[in-house]
Amino acid sequence: MPSSPGSLQVPLWRSIAVFRFASLAYVLVLVVRNARDYAHPVAAVPALLVMTGWTIFTAYAYARPAWRRWPLLAADLAVVMAVLLTTPWVVGQSALAAGVPTLPVAWLAGPVLTWAVSGGRRRGVAAALIIGAADLTVREQVSQSTLTGGMLMLLAGVAVGHVARLAVIAEERLQRAVELAAATRERERLARDIHDSVLQVLALVQRRGAHLDGEAGELARLAGQQEAALRSLIATRAPDGDDDVDGVDGPSDGEEADLRTVLGAYASPTVSIASPATPVRLPAGVAREIRAATGAALDNAERHGGGRAWVLVEEETDLVVISVRDDGPGIPAGRLAEAADQGRLGVAQSIQGRMATLGGSAQIISAPGQGTEVELRLPRPARDHRRSVPRQAWRRSGPSIP
Repeated sequence: MPSSPGSLQVPLWRSIAVFRFASLAYVLVLVVRNARDYAHPVAAVPALLVMTGWTIFTAYAYARPAWRRWPLLAADLAVVMAVLLTTPWVVGQSALAAGVPTLPVAWLAGPVLTWAVSGGRRRGVAAALIIGAADLTVREQVSQSTLTGGMLMLLAGVAVGHVARLAVIAEERLQRAVELAAATRERERLARDIHDSVLQVLALVQRRGAHLDGEAGELARLAGQQEAALRSLIATRAPDGDDDVDGVDGPSDGEEADLRTVLGAYASPTVSIASPATPVRLPAGVAREIRAATGAALDNAERHGGGRAWVLVEEETDLVVISVRDDGPGIPAGRLAEAADQGRLGVAQSIQGRMATLGGSAQIISAPGQGTEVELRLPRPARDHRRSVPRQAWRRSGPSIP
């Protein structure tokens, strides 16, 4: 998993370079201290020169993202293995048996770290096993300290590989967040431009031609519809997979949808929708049923209520309330029961039946000459805060209903 120049992995590569130089300094100290016990102490000098040159080269090479690939990784492992395999001749088996460390000591952990950062836990473990096996082969006797060193390399490969993988995931999520923020800012800019130009013109056409007859009146009506649709579009939050609740591209029933977006499709010149400023999230399947119940209530308002309707969405601590009201003639007492007896079950099944299935309720409040209000109430798990549109302010937007 190669990283870019601004990657979150860059500090890991720098840390490996620091480790290589620090471990090389430790090797120099041990060689000076133990040289008199070596079988061929002079041969340790070329080995030290190789380790020094390779440390400098890798610090430069791994700083370039394009070079962090298999040729360099394989060469890194090969150089460390070569230095390690010269230990029996340079140090001698008798010195090794007496407890003198191998020639590269901690420096041999460099490839384990580079493999782990470049490819994650599995690659780090593979490098640790290869070097650990080579370390065992150069010794005639295996001590507890040797096994401990191999285990530490193995754990380093796992830990560093895991951290490197987390860095990749964090970088991907950060990139998506940056892209989403940029898209949101662009959306807001376009919304401001559209509001200052196109929406103003459409609203003017709708107002000037609302009382005209013929094609002029029809043009004004169409302008009003397009204004409402465009306002709904630019007011909708940036898409995150919730937008198409009814379509195949929407979330599955186990995912969540924003009820504001779901009901926002009903906005029109004759239907006003008021909702909280923050998302009202519900399971997608529940949101679909509430949309269907709201649509049935709006259909009744269009056929019997004069065509003008208001929708209010409220989210309380443990309750979601959707109110649909109109300014029509109202429903005479006993009319709903009479309709149910006649087999006309639109309200009973499409609205009340749906809400009962969801564990909620539907209440119809109406009086002759004062319009009708359908209140859909759905219990939900408790939230930490309350988000709603003040009902008093919403009621001022249309005629009052007792």
